[in-house]
Amino acid sequence: MTIVREPVLTTVAIVDLRPTQITVGMREVEAKRKHWRETAKKTKKKAGEFLGRHVIPVVLGRKDRHYIVDHHHLARALHDEGIKDVAVTVVSNLGALDRDAFWAVMDNRGWMHPYDDQGRRRHHNYIPKSVIEMVDDPFRSLAGELRRQGGFAKDTTPFSEFLWADFLRRRIKRKLIETNFDGSLERAMQLAKTEEAGYLPGWCGPVPAS
Repeated sequence: MTIVREPVLTTVAIVDLRPTQITVGMREVEAKRKHWRETAKKTKKKAGEFLGRHVIPVVLGRKDRHYIVDHHHLARALHDEGIKDVAVTVVSNLGALDRDAFWAVMDNRGWMHPYDDQGRRRHHNYIPKSVIEMVDDPFRSLAGELRRQGGFAKDTTPFSEFLWADFLRRRIKRKLIETNFDGSLERAMQLAKTEEAGYLPGWCGPVPAS
């Protein structure tokens, strides 16, 4: 007989959650804020159901610190909307490890993404200690919008949108995103259909010539 264990949920203040990445796409955050407002204004029940469906997975570190391994954008969006606490589920307890060993395991398991808004890998000391300190990477926003528009498929590969962001970063000027987002999205869509992007998670293949 197989026993299926239900995940144990606890509530944690969003300001106490520790990120495992340096950046977010602020356009992504704004989109999630809008979605939350549309959900919350319906009924309190709908708002509660939304929060119940979006539990934040975390890894426990030293001093029982909760390190987010997914939903950074959602956590930031909810914070900016005035939500104080969220439900979390612990996917691993690494509290017995020292600092260096902890980050080595996080890196090995694909639970961290220590890259800055220029796409440069940084020491884990650069990772902010709060979701409100994460910085904007417009290429992450571009990658997120590209996926929503069908440029590539949703994929379970950790930090897949960041891989796309890095691909786009080397081919589109940041200034274009900041001054003409629609134009940069059009260019990103063209790039996403090339064989050059074939190594990326969720790639949908080139568009056949008509």
